[in-house]
Amino acid sequence: MPSSPEPIEAVSQRLDKFVSEQISYASSLGEEAEKMARAGASSLRGGKRLRARFLLTGRRAVEEVADTAPLATDGAAIGVAAALEIFQAAALVHDDLIDNSDTRRGQPAAHRALQATHLEAGWSGDAEAFGRSAAILLGDLLVAWSDDLLEESLDGLPTAGPTRRQYAQMRRDVTIGQFLDVAEESAYAVHDDDAHAERALRVASYKSARYSIQKPLQIGAALAGADESQLDALGRFGHDIGMAFQLRDDVLGVFGDSAVTGKPSGDDLREGKRTVLVAYAREALPDDRRADLDGMLGDRALDASQIRELQRAIVATGALERTEELIAEYERQAEDALDGAHLGDAAVEELRVLARAATRRSS
Repeated sequence: MPSSPEPIEAVSQRLDKFVSEQISYASSLGEEAEKMARAGASSLRGGKRLRARFLLTGRRAVEEVADTAPLATDGAAIGVAAALEIFQAAALVHDDLIDNSDTRRGQPAAHRALQATHLEAGWSGDAEAFGRSAAILLGDLLVAWSDDLLEESLDGLPTAGPTRRQYAQMRRDVTIGQFLDVAEESAYAVHDDDAHAERALRVASYKSARYSIQKPLQIGAALAGADESQLDALGRFGHDIGMAFQLRDDVLGVFGDSAVTGKPSGDDLREGKRTVLVAYAREALPDDRRADLDGMLGDRALDASQIRELQRAIVATGALERTEELIAEYERQAEDALDGAHLGDAAVEELRVLARAATRRSS
């Protein structure tokens, strides 16, 4: 994903420094505590630093047109961006646990890695149960780390209050969104078929769009002292690009190349994800075929041929085409949100580059 490499490298360096401090502290509590901290460090490896990129660009968009000196230092902004990356790692640990996913970015998911830790250490008891319990606590630890680094970075800043409020809303929204996602896998059955797409969009908004792009932009803008009109423009842009981003993720979850995505092809089908893509397919199927689709969704034992069968059915219904059209519509709406906004031209152009990379990706 293109962007100036220096700030993102600085985010990675800040993460390395912070995590090194946490490992040093945990090691003083014993070998087991150090294993936990090192598992946290592992969860932060890789990724596109998407949220950090949008946060730093949101800050620039406001600072480029400000009449005063920057209200937050570069170091503070880098620290907040790093805190956001830690929060994302926490969300992914819990998300993989909820979805019972075995892999993340081509490596074992956190609960599987912790299960392996149990086995390698020769501990007694159920290694799988240990891995799941430990992953819950690891996600909680990462949230705490995120809070610690956020507060350290905001200390003494005049814009600390507005930044905290944006950050807090992001945390609430993504937690509610995660629950909505879990609930929809069961609740879909009691709602009319023609309501499923709107319900899936609600999940996408709260679980992904807000915390992936909208809130990172607004957090960065708040750091720079943004006014309400700037927060609104960036919020509308960020939400629509965030929706397009999640819809692209839904497409990749069904049709993505495992060698590129780092997850098995069709994994969303095995997990039973009730996405817009699935909702559109169900709308177009006759009752008997819809029942067949429902029966296969969420079956962890689906083999490659069954995945291909579901993929062909989704394409044949026109669901993939409709989803691509919706992605394009969100992109158009996002562009409209920037028209006439009091934001820096260079940063706005960078936002357009980031948006294209987020919505037209293959991984």
